[in-house]
Amino acid sequence: MYQQHSIEQTRVRVAERLASEPFSALSSLCEQLEQSEAEVTLALPSEMVTEVAGEHAEAILQRLPSWGKVTTIVHSGASIFEFKAPFPKGKLARGYYNLMGKEGELHGHLRLDLVTHIALVSKPFMKMESHYMGFFDSSGHCVFKVYLGRDKQRKLFPEQIALFQQLKQELS
Repeated sequence: MYQQHSIEQTRVRVAERLASEPFSALSSLCEQLEQSEAEVTLALPSEMVTEVAGEHAEAILQRLPSWGKVTTIVHSGASIFEFKAPFPKGKLARGYYNLMGKEGELHGHLRLDLVTHIALVSKPFMKMESHYMGFFDSSGHCVFKVYLGRDKQRKLFPEQIALFQQLKQELS
């Protein structure tokens, strides 16, 4: 069962783990520390994470379709679903943000009113530069993540890095 710790305690515990395992996945840190993904993510060092209020979710999602190919990840239980395509346009209707992807792209219905925190994360993964947006609910679960895209050589798209950095500056 997950334990509650103060944010200061969690920051210390996360920093200690990162010092010994800098490329570890956040999901592993969550298991090791027995804390929610939001608690661990938001306790990353300030150079790795920018916390944004959930009320900005729609504005962020409306920008993403112009960024090009990204990787959207949804965890469900022990399963991970990945969609590598441009993030679809969407609109609010009947309490949901409805994703209207083209054929072969992501479709779905998001309850953005349940997103309480957004983390803009810059943390190496598998020894590679990595940047993503994590959308969290009030219980600390990650609803979904959107990672910057990569080319065929597994390099991040420079224009997406610039857009991500601009977003961080605007929302911090």
